[in-house]
Amino acid sequence: MKRRGFNTRKEDGQAMVEFAIVAPILFLILFAIIQFGITFMNSVALTDAVRIGARKAAVSRTSADPTAATTAAILGAANDLDQSTLLGRITVSTPNGWTQGGSVTVAATYPYSINILGIVVASGDLHSATTERLE
Repeated sequence: MKRRGFNTRKEDGQAMVEFAIVAPILFLILFAIIQFGITFMNSVALTDAVRIGARKAAVSRTSADPTAATTAAILGAANDLDQSTLLGRITVSTPNGWTQGGSVTVAATYPYSINILGIVVASGDLHSATTERLE
């Protein structure tokens, strides 16, 4: 009696076909994770820059132009972000003026776009705001 074995020659290339089917989905997920990571990094950089700017505003109320000092501190701290885009999107507000014990609110926005293989999945603005007590 002759023993029958599996003929592996009929299955040559099966792994290649399965990879060709699954690879686009895997790459799509990989690119989505990368784009989300970039957006999250920009969000963290914006939040950190606004926090540094608010601290600068809180301690520089007696300077000649505390708003300009705050804006410069934010731009100096946001090295990972596009400076020209961020420049027009910074607001510094003091409801009671620059008086000791008052508060200063520093806010900024930065645009984001999650782009996967040329298709924009999500876009909008990242927002961050911090309020500090003036010293």
